[in-house]
Amino acid sequence: MTEEVGAHFLANAGREFRGVKGLADKAIVQVSDAEFFTAPDAESNSIAINVKHVAGNLHSRWTDFLTTDGEKPNRNRDTEFVIGPEDTRPALMARWEAGWQVLFDALAPLGSADVLRSVLIRGEPHTVVQAVHRQLTHYGYHAGQIVFVAKHLRVAAWKTLSVARNTSAEFNQGMQDKHPRK
Repeated sequence: MTEEVGAHFLANAGREFRGVKGLADKAIVQVSDAEFFTAPDAESNSIAINVKHVAGNLHSRWTDFLTTDGEKPNRNRDTEFVIGPEDTRPALMARWEAGWQVLFDALAPLGSADVLRSVLIRGEPHTVVQAVHRQLTHYGYHAGQIVFVAKHLRVAAWKTLSVARNTSAEFNQGMQDKHPRK
């Protein structure tokens, strides 16, 4: 892989991770504390559970990313799906922010020579490219759940995070005006 492609991949991965986090963050701020802990049904996860789980995953996968297995021995994944008395919204959000910081700190020193290095997740070897894609997919999945639950709970009070309904033509025209073809 050329240095240019590796550098582009890593820069793009950072932007994509920030985008996924940003969508979830913009949904989370729209819900009340009660809604933060509300699950749509018995088989679904609340926003709080998603935040707790993603935070646990971030800490496990990205701590010592290149040198240790991404599934740390001290992680108890099953407890990430249970809300305890210590799991207040501020505590969970602090863990969420700290987990994302672990990811961004792990990505920052990586260079083109690292993208094809092998890392382990649950004993399975992955290239850095594969591990990044795996985690982007995973976090995107949970960010989508967070957005869905928040939108479901907020109904008419929901502030869209995307192109508003019935405004696609105007949005597309604005993008074309902003980025004219040469």
